[in-house]
Amino acid sequence: MSSEHTTSQRAPRNWWGPLWPIGEALRFLTIIPVPGLPPMTEAFSRTVPGFPVAGLALGALLAVIGWIVGALWNETVRAVALVVAWGVLTAGLHLDGLCDTFDGVMSWRSRERKLEIMRDSRIGVMGALALAAVAGLKAVFLAAAGDAWLSAILLAPVAGRWAMVYGAVRFPPAREGGLGRTFHSQVRVGDVLIAGGTTLFLALALGGAQGLIALALAWLVAHLLGRWWTHALGGLTGDTYGALCEIAEVVALAALTASLPVRMVTM
Repeated sequence: MSSEHTTSQRAPRNWWGPLWPIGEALRFLTIIPVPGLPPMTEAFSRTVPGFPVAGLALGALLAVIGWIVGALWNETVRAVALVVAWGVLTAGLHLDGLCDTFDGVMSWRSRERKLEIMRDSRIGVMGALALAAVAGLKAVFLAAAGDAWLSAILLAPVAGRWAMVYGAVRFPPAREGGLGRTFHSQVRVGDVLIAGGTTLFLALALGGAQGLIALALAWLVAHLLGRWWTHALGGLTGDTYGALCEIAEVVALAALTASLPVRMVTM
């Protein structure tokens, strides 16, 4: 048997074709099984164009869970179930980054010591407070959302993943190695434009004017946090990307479930 034939048998086929960044983003950001992709390489930062759609897919799966739970119990139970499922489907990846970020940044120690604290797998008081705040706020916003819960659960994960893209491109990495350096060095301008355009389209299509407001507020908060953490750490890390995602999701939920004086409808 020729070596060429052996290689063709062993090499996994890419069933996704030009849409592979979406499948790769789903595999990287969630625990959702994604068949038909070759083994992940260090070029996973090229999956950035698929981040918003991966967020939408996550939101759609959460919406199904919300429908099922909502048919059996009340809005409060549905909200709590959604927050738990949200964390499970992302393997707690972004929540872990949130805890590490606040443990380090809120220690008020030297830059080097903050980065060391963020590498520690143990959770501290500030990390626990940040985790409780994010989970609690997500739950209360969803519980109080009424019929708006559906658009909120669809769009909030999209806004969170856009915040990660923005943080990776806009701010320098804090370390010489690691996820932050890899993303910052490999992401291309075209990838960011595709991700940004997709995010804008989804916000407008699913949330109308209120969706655009939610996205703008999530971006503003992500920008301000990025500036703060860059000052404190010298740049951003993979942990801070996760923290940006979680906080942007909370901001988006707040905006999408708010009772405005004149209710904005989907365009």
